[in-house]
Amino acid sequence: MMNLARVPMSLTDYAMKRMQALYSNGPLSRFGTQYLFDALAWAVALTLAQILRYEFDVTRVAWLSLALLCVVAALIQLVVGWLLYLYRGRHPYGSFAEVRTLLWAVLATAVVLEILVLLVGLMWRIPRSTIIIALPIAFVFMGAARYIKRLVIEHSMKPTAELERALIFGAGYLGSTVVRRMVTDRESAYLPVGLIDDDPGKRNVWLHGVKVLGNRRRLVDVARHTGATVLVVAVGRADAALLTEISDVASEAHLHVKVLPLLDEVLAGKSRLRDLRDISIEDLIGRHPVDTQVESIAGYLQGKRVLVTGAGGSIGSELCRQISKFAPSELIMLDRDETGLQGVQLSISGHGLLDTKDVVLADIRDADALAKIFHKRRPEVVFHAAALKHLPMLEQYPDEAWKTNVLGTLNVLQAAREVGVETFVNVSTDKAANPTSILGHSKRVAEKLTAWAADETGHTYLSVRFGNVIGSRGSMLPTFASLIEAGGPLTITHPEVTRFFMTIPEACQLVVQAGGIGRPAEVLILDMGEPVKILDVANRMIDMSGKDIAIIYTGLRQGEKLHEELIGENETDNRPIHPKISHAKISSIKPQNLDKAIWLARCGVGPTAERDGAAQ
Repeated sequence: MMNLARVPMSLTDYAMKRMQALYSNGPLSRFGTQYLFDALAWAVALTLAQILRYEFDVTRVAWLSLALLCVVAALIQLVVGWLLYLYRGRHPYGSFAEVRTLLWAVLATAVVLEILVLLVGLMWRIPRSTIIIALPIAFVFMGAARYIKRLVIEHSMKPTAELERALIFGAGYLGSTVVRRMVTDRESAYLPVGLIDDDPGKRNVWLHGVKVLGNRRRLVDVARHTGATVLVVAVGRADAALLTEISDVASEAHLHVKVLPLLDEVLAGKSRLRDLRDISIEDLIGRHPVDTQVESIAGYLQGKRVLVTGAGGSIGSELCRQISKFAPSELIMLDRDETGLQGVQLSISGHGLLDTKDVVLADIRDADALAKIFHKRRPEVVFHAAALKHLPMLEQYPDEAWKTNVLGTLNVLQAAREVGVETFVNVSTDKAANPTSILGHSKRVAEKLTAWAADETGHTYLSVRFGNVIGSRGSMLPTFASLIEAGGPLTITHPEVTRFFMTIPEACQLVVQAGGIGRPAEVLILDMGEPVKILDVANRMIDMSGKDIAIIYTGLRQGEKLHEELIGENETDNRPIHPKISHAKISSIKPQNLDKAIWLARCGVGPTAERDGAAQ
């Protein structure tokens, strides 16, 4: 049976907990202090208004009527403030949003009071000008109370531990946000001691008590004067050139450079706006991201069945993540690497169970398996990212390049043709422009096969070509990082070798956009700016590590170029849609003209032979 003796105590406890919740975190959290301050502000304002109206002759003031007017003003302020959520915790303390709402509440209360005074003012002996005089006084008092409360709260939130002294580069909105975070966050590890900005118009700016102390040319002196050890870069969309200059000057000043996380990472929940990270080599060799406006033309994906080959790789997985944002009716992720598929499924679906139809385990070398998958799932858009990509490995095993990059691409194209795929985007490489390596030749043939499929179907079958992708699996930067971590030496093929670089998200944006702006049998090429000298990258990574690492030159490997090219001979640099994207037209090759022996000969492997179109 129920213990009746315990019921009243349980109900009391429950009621107390509910009241505590209401006052601490709920809609009544600000009712007490804020409303009392506002009611008192009206009382003081109305009293001062009448005293001023009668030129400080207090004997003429009708005190009883004034007291009644103060009570009415407090009640009206309560009703209006409650309706506008002024006392229900909608706005941060002392914010512009709260002040704006407060102004509307005070104006509304004053209008109602003025109407009452006009109706009964003579009877109550209340001058009609009282409300007009009291209105600005009440608003100033209420705003001042909120500002003081905000100062008290921010002071109580200031960190008390010993902090690292930091300079902030950038006195704009982002810099202001960073400074405010540092001075009000108890968990902050940094104390802002000064701002650096190159804009002469900001030399007298103060942000939350922190002053602009000079521009980057004075960074060494400012760092020595303030004792700062950290430089936080707070410049929105800072490009590699700016970050490189800042990093070089900071190095002279013995400052450790920190940067803010990317907005995409913040929105994706990977990091918080207040999180700072060390400046990376990717920041220094990357470029200012090209605005490809992918959202404006990716409507061809919405509601469509989309298949991605090589979905478990660096490019394929990011491609899947970007495609998923455009609401395809079905996203089919195909790869022969089950671990890679698990990773991309985890990043998109939040689980890696591998028991759903969105992941498909298959090898593009298996034509029969591909045909069955395409006939069963009937994709409408295909992104072909599966390939072998390591140049020296393929120089040793050219047969594998033939089986995957050439025949595998042909298998995917044939399967796509059979089920009427409307859009097919083949992911290629800059090594296909005037190829000198097995990798380049194999990807060149893949481009030509894609052009053939475009001629056969009349649909948008095209290729996308770009350079080295920063941070992809097995790429240069992770390799250099591993060698430096191991203590070296760091190996470079040639002191003058250069390469083009782009980020994985930018590469995938180009691939997605290609399906919307490309035309059949074209190769789309992103303007990747100036090539980067690999020796410069190596030296900077060594400097950032703080280690003494030797550099060894191994010589260019078989098939490797000293300088890569993006556009091949006899290819046009036509940019009809986007100023940073070239559209090149290439010739096609029919599958029946493929000959492995002749292709190998053109690649410099096996007996010499000639046959037009077989490998070029």
